[in-house]
Amino acid sequence: MHSMMGTCRFDCESIWLHFKAAVLRQPSCNVTVEDYHEMFQLMTQNWPCHTSLFWSKTRPLMHSYSAVLPHLWTLEDTLVGYVFNDLIWCRQHVDTDFDFSACPEWSSCQNHPVYSLWVLASQNFAETACGNITVLLNGSISAAFSRMSMFGSVELDNLSPQRVYIKKALVLLHVCRESCNQGSVVDLIQILQTRGFRWTCTDNDQYVRYILLLIKSSPRVIRCGFITGLVLELFRIC
Repeated sequence: MHSMMGTCRFDCESIWLHFKAAVLRQPSCNVTVEDYHEMFQLMTQNWPCHTSLFWSKTRPLMHSYSAVLPHLWTLEDTLVGYVFNDLIWCRQHVDTDFDFSACPEWSSCQNHPVYSLWVLASQNFAETACGNITVLLNGSISAAFSRMSMFGSVELDNLSPQRVYIKKALVLLHVCRESCNQGSVVDLIQILQTRGFRWTCTDNDQYVRYILLLIKSSPRVIRCGFITGLVLELFRIC
């Protein structure tokens, strides 16, 4: 977690009570985004501009990448993301209590309790973003950008072209299937152009590849912070 998190004060008991009410007062497949609004109001945060990192289909890479850039914020670094990351929850079928193991799949529910929470978390994260932001995509797979992903369906629609400048680093691994000029990334660029975003797109960025190589070959180098100065060049947009 970022150090600034420790300086915040949150009413954990009230957060828990609002979370419990949101999940347990209706069937598991009927927990909407609106049901979480009161809880999210108790978990409001702001973070500095030029620090937001978005990703799609690059989760392991994103965590490694952000580990060497402690000034960057991902959704998982927010209070909501930190608390609920990798958790599953729903209401029991036969009782009004939590079930943490036998919950329905996201695809089987119109309003899954976990999915609805992450939709609202992603929406808030995007709405708060300002300044230079980064999006990490995986160019070694087909459909690096998808309108069905959380980034494509929620975060992108809630980014403001008046508030952000998009620096998009395209992570290419093993084999290049998509790039700034081909594949689904072109669809993303068209959306950015239509909405009036300022943006740049980078294929196979040398700094990204170098960072990932160091992470794989020498984790100790990352922990000692020897490459921080080099990495920051990626975000110096003039």
